Parts: sequence; C-alpha cells; structure tokens
Amino acid sequence: MAKYLKKSKSQAERTVDDIQIRKVVEKLLLDIDARGDEAIYEMSKKFDNHNPDSFQLTENQINNLISKVSKRDIDDILFAQRQIRQFAKKQMESLSDIEVETIPGVILGHKNIPVDSVGCYVPGGKFPMVASAHMSVVTAKVAGVKRVASTAPVHNGEPNPAIVAAMHFAGADEIYTLGGVQAVGALALGTKSIKPVDMLVGPGNAYVAEAKRQLYGRVGIDLFAGPTETLIIADDTVDGEICATDLLGQAEHGYNSPCVLVTNSEKLANETIIQVERLLKILPTRETASESWENFGEVILCSNYDEMVKISNQISSEHVQVMTEDDDYFLNRMRNYGALFLGPRTNVSNGDKVIGTNHTLPTKKAGRYTGGLWVGKFIKTHTYQKILNDEAAVKVAEYCSRLCMLEGFVGHAEQANIRIRRYGGKNIPYGKASD
Repeated sequence: MAKYLKKSKSQAERTVDDIQIRKVVEKLLLDIDARGDEAIYEMSKKFDNHNPDSFQLTENQINNLISKVSKRDIDDILFAQRQIRQFAKKQMESLSDIEVETIPGVILGHKNIPVDSVGCYVPGGKFPMVASAHMSVVTAKVAGVKRVASTAPVHNGEPNPAIVAAMHFAGADEIYTLGGVQAVGALALGTKSIKPVDMLVGPGNAYVAEAKRQLYGRVGIDLFAGPTETLIIADDTVDGEICATDLLGQAEHGYNSPCVLVTNSEKLANETIIQVERLLKILPTRETASESWENFGEVILCSNYDEMVKISNQISSEHVQVMTEDDDYFLNRMRNYGALFLGPRTNVSNGDKVIGTNHTLPTKKAGRYTGGLWVGKFIKTHTYQKILNDEAAVKVAEYCSRLCMLEGFVGHAEQANIRIRRYGGKNIPYGKASD
C-alpha cells in the first residue's frame, strides 16, 4: 500500500479559494458584457495601469517592439516555432475527411473544418510566457484558422517585446495589449473596438482560467486550466538532485502548483526531500516555489511499478516525468495525464518551451477525459449524408418510420413516410408506421 512521506493541502482547503475567485470574475464579465470598451479600459487602468488610445498594436508599434529584441532571442523564438509548427503539421496530416457508402446508395461522410476565429491569451505578468504565443498562435494557424487575435498583459506599463515578436512571427492577425479577465472577456463577448472570437485558448492565472470557464458556451475553449502540475515517476536509477530540480522547476510557476514524486525507492524519496530543501535556499524563485512545495508538494512511496502506475493514473497530472529502468512500462500503462516526458535526458521544460509538443495541457485531473491543445482542438468535424437512389431512400425510411413511432415521434415518422410514398409508391396512412 502506498505511503505518503509528505502530503499536500486537502481538496477542501483548495476549494475555498476557487469560490472567491468565481464571484470576482462573474462580476467583471457582467460589467464587460454591459459596458464593453468602457469597462475594459477601466479594468486595464485599475489592474495594469495601462490606458492606451487603442489596445490593438499597429504595424509600426509591432515593428518598433520587435527591434528591441536581440537577434539571438529572435533566432531562439524562430527555432522553437519551427519545432512546434513541424509537429503540428504532422498532426494535421493525421486528420482526414472521409466518405463511405455504408449500404448501396447511402453515402456518409465528415469534413474537418477549422474554427473561423480564435483568441489566444499569452500570460505576461509575473513571467513573460513567450512560449505560449508559439503554442497557441502557431497551432491555430497550422489548423487553418483565418483570424487569430492574440493578447498579452503589459508589464510596468509596456508590452513585452519578446512576446509581441513571438505573436507576430507565429502569424497573429491582431495583437492586443490586454491582460486578465478584461482580455478574455473582451475577446469572447466583443466590444465596439474588438470583434468577438469563436474560441479562446491559452493558459493564464486563476482569474483568467475562471473567466474562460464562465465564458464556455458563449465561445469554445481549449480546456479548463488550473495551476501547473508536475508528477515525477522515478526509481533508484536516478538521484534526488535531478528529481528535486524537476519538481522545483515547475513549482516556481505559482504559489499553488502541485509537485509530486511517486517512487518505489525510500532512499530516493528521502534524498529528494533533502535536495529540495537544499535547492530552495539558492533558487532565485524560491519564494514562490517554496510555498508550492510546502502546501502542494507530495512524496509517495509505492511497493512496485504497478502501484506507481495506479497512483499516477489517479493523480492524472498535467506533466508526468518518467525516469526509471523501464520507461516504456509506464508509456504503455499510463492512461491519465497531460503529457509524458520519458527518460532523464528530457524534461518538462523542453515541452514547455521548445521541443515541439504543445504545453497547454489538462490540469485538475482533466487528463482523465481530454488531451491538451493541438491542431485538432481548432478543428470542427462536421458530418454529412446523401442518398443516391429511390431504393436506398425507401429502405432507410422504412426502418426510420418504425423507430420514430417506437419513440412516439409521429412528426419524425412522417419525414420518413413521405419519402416512402414519393420514392416507393407505398400508401402509408398519415401518422402510421411503415409495415
């Protein structure tokens, strides 16, 4: 039976914060819906001290900001975008339209059609999340989205040049300097100056995530996002330093980022705890990381690989780093996660920044029922059907008529019956099932 050498806050304790955030966000969204531009300008001034003539950057403003980014940084951005674009294109190739004749004369098919317009949120407050521009804008464009509106908050009153450069090179059609609830609210609901979009994507803080949750239905969203999560599955083939480094590498995201070690080695478990404490004394982001570790860090000791798989599937973490003697054992048995990082040579930061897979991933156990952001999230699969001859029309209609009457839907049955009369020459009384 699994043994917890360190436990995190209970779920009940975590829920209290969510309720307060929900109330704040609801009030802000109602205000945006009612007052549009007036509301978002007030919120931007209040929360970000940002009150421009227009939130949308002009071509000249974009070019001026890009000129502030070093050649090395631009080269790095473009390298990352090439990897993400390349993988997204391969994913796109895996999606195909189909058409099949299921019975003689009956044609069924589906078409994959991209969403018309998407709003991409790029976090830029505490940390300038340049990579989020690649993950959302590049992927949407590969999917064939016609209009991509991308937005990020300002920092110290100014747009972040590297974020703007990343948005531009990724292919954003519109770039805005809006952050927080006001950004996703304006994009989803629309204002006089900002056309609404059909879908919102991208990570954000707890308020942005809650705003997306409340806006779902008015627009589509990529997924319900929570704080960054990381889970390490490891045995005694690795040491405590590498485990501690990978745990704290994600714990620095925020004060409430779960970071969990699942292992069958008590020696590794204890060594990792010691190494975490050591690294927290020298990590520049220790103030944030230490709070995540204190309140949301866990170390779970299991008896064998099977128990490690069972516990890890229950946790269903956003990021799962596997460092064991047999990584494929976990690849073949893990079912609930955002993304897997197999072997000590790779790590979650690779996926977050550059390797090519998407870093917008399911959290809060959502990996049980959805994967992360990919080109397929921007694609709507629409079905169609056609019947080519009278014989097929009558055959299907006869079954349809009887099944509709079985459910008591007489009007539905008549849609079938009129085809039987027209194309089969049979005189079925109105409101009766086919023989």
